[in-house]
Amino acid sequence: MKKNEARSRIQQLVETINYHNYLYHTLDRPEISDREFDAMFSELQELERQFPDLQQPDSPSLRVGGEVLNSFEKVNHRTAMLSLQNTYNEEDILNFDEKIRRQLHLNQGAIEFYCTPKFDGVAIELIYQKGLLTQALTRGDGYVGENVYQNVRTIRSVPLRLRIKQPPDYLEVRGEILMLKEDFARLNLQQEENGEVPFANPRNAAAGTLRQLDSRIVAERPLHFFCYSPGWCEEGQYSTYSGFEHFIAEAGFPTTVTPKKSSYEKLRADIEQKKINPFSPPLSTVCRGPEEVIAYYNFIHSVRKALPFEIDGVVVKVNSFPLQQELGFVARSPRWAFAGKFEPEQAETLVNDIVVQVGRTGALTPVAILKPVSVGGVTVSNATLHNQDEIDRKDVRIGDSVIVHRAGDVIPEVVRVIENKRPKNSKPFKIPHKCPECKSETILVEGEAVRRCTNPLCSAVLKESLKHFISRNAMNIEKLGDRLIDILFENGLVKTFSDLYTIDKEQILSLERQGEKSASNIINSIEKSKHTSLARFIYALGIRFVGEQTAKSLAKHFKTLDAFLDASTEEFLAIDDIGPRVTESLENTIHNKSFQKEIAQLLKNGVTIATPTKTSTKNNTLNGQTFVITGSFSLPREEIKTLIEDHGGKSSSSVSKNTDYVLAGEAAGSKLEKAQTLNVKILDWEQFQKLLK
Repeated sequence: MKKNEARSRIQQLVETINYHNYLYHTLDRPEISDREFDAMFSELQELERQFPDLQQPDSPSLRVGGEVLNSFEKVNHRTAMLSLQNTYNEEDILNFDEKIRRQLHLNQGAIEFYCTPKFDGVAIELIYQKGLLTQALTRGDGYVGENVYQNVRTIRSVPLRLRIKQPPDYLEVRGEILMLKEDFARLNLQQEENGEVPFANPRNAAAGTLRQLDSRIVAERPLHFFCYSPGWCEEGQYSTYSGFEHFIAEAGFPTTVTPKKSSYEKLRADIEQKKINPFSPPLSTVCRGPEEVIAYYNFIHSVRKALPFEIDGVVVKVNSFPLQQELGFVARSPRWAFAGKFEPEQAETLVNDIVVQVGRTGALTPVAILKPVSVGGVTVSNATLHNQDEIDRKDVRIGDSVIVHRAGDVIPEVVRVIENKRPKNSKPFKIPHKCPECKSETILVEGEAVRRCTNPLCSAVLKESLKHFISRNAMNIEKLGDRLIDILFENGLVKTFSDLYTIDKEQILSLERQGEKSASNIINSIEKSKHTSLARFIYALGIRFVGEQTAKSLAKHFKTLDAFLDASTEEFLAIDDIGPRVTESLENTIHNKSFQKEIAQLLKNGVTIATPTKTSTKNNTLNGQTFVITGSFSLPREEIKTLIEDHGGKSSSSVSKNTDYVLAGEAAGSKLEKAQTLNVKILDWEQFQKLLK
């Protein structure tokens, strides 16, 4: 390809990929499959490798990280990033309104306040010049921050170029970088499995990630960005906060602005049913007068636990920028805004015991057994102590009175010990050097904080591995839960992954509290899970250091199970996000004879791996036929769409008289009903598989 052609194609790819990144990471409304996106991204990377001088400053390839810094540059904020005054009750809100009215000499008429959730993350200031992101500054001391631009540009919800035709010459946008609760829980699980210290809460995880000197580490962690205010701006540039939020939403930023008035009851139902976009949730609104602010404060407090991210209150600002200018500042806080904080969700209780649990990688995790206590409306009866270093640091002992909270509103954790209440005869707790389950010796690998059982046949390791194997993002055996795995294991019905596919209905019925219907549901769920993708299968095997993303990378690279199992050291190391540690773990596992035997048995017992393959135009099995997918399947919907397209078919989102087939899974809804009305042929998964063959 000539250079001029490459320049044109790179420009086209950058615009298209950035557009689809915006749809996916801001609007939560993808239009293309992962496969199509990956193909464009790979093409862009190859062209930039051939013509490195043509790489654009807003290229999505920059989001993968790569630059390692020695330190962060210190930069002055044009306008100080100040802290807010805190309030904790309704009376404080009324007093704030009264004080504002006195200062503005207002005797009548309600003041407009712009209200948003108070994110518990890391404040950041983004600077755009002629529409292009050029700097990203932390709050620092409020006057001088650190430029973490190399890290922030890896966050996919941050636009590298503004999505407007005539961007301002200079724009400062302030907001919060945070981690969703689910992502935080997964990250901490990965930290523990890797022998690393878990993060205390999502805010610490986001802050620790943002200050990494290696941007490749940042790119691997799921950070998100929300805007909430401008930084320095020319006087008169904006008239209201709500107007500014609408402007930045049009420019491509994730915001929490409410597009139209919605009742709190309707919004509460949407939040609880997870119907809101977690990347741009409609939670900010304009309130007229203190009574509406109080109603908003109480509403956000009521849905706090159901939100996908952690908050610790609400932020209330005078909506009018001219009125803000008139009110000014006091000390290090603006007079025109306050933070309506929620009371911290902590409680005092007793440590009745400390037990050591064994995970699927053999990791020994100490857990405090607590006197049950309510924390934020949830009864907490145990809390993780992570590892021996953490126990020693906090000096937690049996019999201690402790303060506990729910880290990220999810994981119960001991905050501190109340030492003046400690029993006189208490002793420091030490994790045993023998496995509490199988009594085998444990080891502490150099550089890790976690002890591990060395026995691969340890009952605890086997049970936890089975629980991982059936989990939602692995083989997704929906009707099998952790408790039932315990029962099956204890009754000798299941010892290995492949044993799951030999269970029959009579064996399920022989267990306590298992009736005809539940037994049938379990067997059907196991049968359904037999059809899976290579990425899910690799992840389900529980290979150490191989999480979901690594499993996807392996599946994308090798495409077939045989190719994966036959891979060499060089082939593993050639994959971008796989290093020596992961490679060593993969090699030790796939060359293990017991592992190979188990893989063979899984395949013999009926597990099939759908590996999309390109078919020639002369042998298109589905021959241009149109499919509509509805309901849930063991495979992700995007992978099913790829299967259809790879076999010559088309995938549509709506049913019409031109639809050839509707592929219906569990809980199929209105699309199935419409297909029946139009007499469109309906397929289940088995019929679809036969059609492919």
